[in-house]
Amino acid sequence: MEPFSNTFCDLQCNIYFLLLGICSALRLTVPSHTIHGIEGQPLHLTVDYNFNTTASEIQIIWLFEKPQSIPKYLLGSVNQSVVPDLEYKHKFTLIPPNASLMINPLHVTDEGNYIVKVNVRGNGTISANQKIQVTVDVPVTKPVVQIEPSSGVVEYVGNMTLTCTVRKGTRVGYQWMKNGKPMHASSSYTFSSNHDTLLIVPVMKEDIGNYSCLATNPVSTMESEIIAPTIFYGPYGLTVNSDKGLKVGEVFTVDIGEAILFDCSADSNPPNTYSWIRRADNTTDVIKYGPHLEVVSEKVAQTTVDYMCCAYNNVTGKRDETHFTVIITSVGLEKLAQKGKSLSPLAVITGISLFLILSMSLLFLWKRYQPHKVLQRKLQSRPGADYRKAQTFSGHENAMDDFGIYEFIAFPDPTGVATVPSPSVSGSDFVQGQDLHSTVYEVIQHIPEQQEDHQEGT
Repeated sequence: MEPFSNTFCDLQCNIYFLLLGICSALRLTVPSHTIHGIEGQPLHLTVDYNFNTTASEIQIIWLFEKPQSIPKYLLGSVNQSVVPDLEYKHKFTLIPPNASLMINPLHVTDEGNYIVKVNVRGNGTISANQKIQVTVDVPVTKPVVQIEPSSGVVEYVGNMTLTCTVRKGTRVGYQWMKNGKPMHASSSYTFSSNHDTLLIVPVMKEDIGNYSCLATNPVSTMESEIIAPTIFYGPYGLTVNSDKGLKVGEVFTVDIGEAILFDCSADSNPPNTYSWIRRADNTTDVIKYGPHLEVVSEKVAQTTVDYMCCAYNNVTGKRDETHFTVIITSVGLEKLAQKGKSLSPLAVITGISLFLILSMSLLFLWKRYQPHKVLQRKLQSRPGADYRKAQTFSGHENAMDDFGIYEFIAFPDPTGVATVPSPSVSGSDFVQGQDLHSTVYEVIQHIPEQQEDHQEGT
């Protein structure tokens, strides 16, 4: 025991020298320089050592220090012969064959730095030491979240405060979660210094969700129950839909005799109250309350009826309304809609345009070629003498070549010079202002007679 006593005396005289950690071929290994322990549980500080020399004596010493205090001797050993401090005899145990230390049980007062030094004596003496920081914590209990006000908040009007508390735990940290994701500070979210309180200002519809609180410390993590705050909002997105009919914009087209069910809906909390209004002949009447309205087309006196659905939230005090028109028809558009063939406004306009273009083209062709056929039939039915006279006057062998010419007031003579009908033609033969298109036959009939009269005069 004498060598140990001498060494212990040397240790007390050179305690700060030990803290310098003089190393040689001797190496000490620890898994971590900071270890978190749980109050009331045992804690094992693992230390391994090895060296590259022949040893005649191995000495192990454990010291404990707190901030701004002198290290305190806990226990020591020489060649596995342990000499504990009598004050800590039943608390600290050396675990051979290495230099590990067992602390059992661990208390908050055991928090601090633990220093281990190993001396190996052979041809000379080599030393090494390590320092391990030990923290002691109490595990957190399951946190509880409270909301104020608990009765609910109207969006853009009220604020909301969520508080997270734990019954036990040391060095507790808090993390707020929304729909399973961590929350961070923003223009609407404000946290207290230790994050145990969340303030939402102002409350909006987007703040609806599942909230929870994570309470953590170095030795434990617990999550609270999910809580969903009550937020009153709306109405938003008011729409009217039906199970039948063809809808284009805000116009519903239904077949006569059909009963159509309208559904009015909007996003709101609490649910809206709905009212249906019919407008006709400059009068407005409330015809039904509730989200559904049935219209029987055969009982409607008009073919076009205007309706309006109103939604009202009696908590937020807000309301919204939407207008739509019902057209009663018998063209069977509902059947097309049921087959998935809907007509867009663009398709309707395109169809009408194509129809008008086709009709105008057919009318033009009819006017272009129908007079030709009429004139041809009249020429073929004329006596041969008249037909020859017409050929002599025109200067062409075939009078059919002159059909297009008779659309004009001037008639070309054989020399190609335009002339007008002779003034000698009697009023019965040439009518002033008469439509030439309707008197082509008469023009052809009288021109040869005019030619004969001219020859007789000469």
